[in-house]
Amino acid sequence: MALTLLLGALVGAVLGLTGAGGGILAVPALMASQGWSVPQAAPVALLAVAAGAAFGAWEGWRRGEVRYRAAALMALCGLPGSALGTRAAHLLPAAWLAASFALVLLIVAWRAWSGARDGQAERDGRGALCRVQPETGRLAWHPASIAALAGVGAFTGFLTGLLGVGGGFVIVPALRRLSDLGMHAIVATSLLVIALVGGGSALSAYWHGARPPALPTLAFAAAALAGMMAGRWLIRRLAQRQVSRGFAFVAAGVAVAMLCHAAG
Repeated sequence: MALTLLLGALVGAVLGLTGAGGGILAVPALMASQGWSVPQAAPVALLAVAAGAAFGAWEGWRRGEVRYRAAALMALCGLPGSALGTRAAHLLPAAWLAASFALVLLIVAWRAWSGARDGQAERDGRGALCRVQPETGRLAWHPASIAALAGVGAFTGFLTGLLGVGGGFVIVPALRRLSDLGMHAIVATSLLVIALVGGGSALSAYWHGARPPALPTLAFAAAALAGMMAGRWLIRRLAQRQVSRGFAFVAAGVAVAMLCHAAG
């Protein structure tokens, strides 16, 4: 139980700091602390990550950082994708899922390290599909931007259902590339999408018969929520470059461990 609480707090803290990494660490954390497979750990991970992300999104909402229309569009497109991913997860062998998860983790680690090496400089937004209108402060909507955000939401939802991840590692880089939003707004918007899609996916898994043990589930979710609070407090006090590099090391180490587990 102590390990479950510690890992849950770590997952929540990373999610609060990056908006893009904690969710993908939740499944490996539960596999390590409870000895579960990916399909067993996924519903619990989604519930914990959704709870933590909901708090982070609310905190961002109070600061006026959440782009709720963009988040709602991505979530609406993500929920059907999540159902498809959940169905695929029940058809694939557990070892294949673990190996796929590890490969995704390696990609995320590489992107985090690359972003830290480049300084994660803010782009000027020229050529972005989703641009903020100076006169209103809102995103400008047109067919290309709607299609791009819908595609991001659908792909995020599929990975959420397939692997039990939050999907922030897809949403944050996508919004950085597609929009001229600041990093705090991107993280807050990502957290709202994670809360909506992750919560919906967890409810869907429960509806289809997933019944994880109550005590580990509640303990992990509570620890993740506490970690999220700490992460959102720290995000304005730590350099993003150090956070990204630290996460890259952790994600790479977890990925190697999961590949060894899958091979065994």
